[in-house]
Amino acid sequence: MLVLTRKVNQSIMIGDEIEVIVLEVRGEQVRLGIKAPREIAVHRREIYEAIQRENLMAAQAKPEDVPQPAPPPEKRSVRSA
Repeated sequence: MLVLTRKVNQSIMIGDEIEVIVLEVRGEQVRLGIKAPREIAVHRREIYEAIQRENLMAAQAKPEDVPQPAPPPEKRSVRSA
């Protein structure tokens, strides 16, 4: 693991397109800003892990386990008197 030391308003580059900026340090919390292309997904680790779990469960689901959409309501004809 590469370990870097940065101060507020300093940044690091990941490749040519991703910049991580230290925005604020308050106590034990560090606020980071991330500049990345839209096609690069950026998530907090716990969100990323939840997405991975959901994807795994979806990939393992059997077709009969997936709820089917309700059929559309029948059309009623309106007769005028």
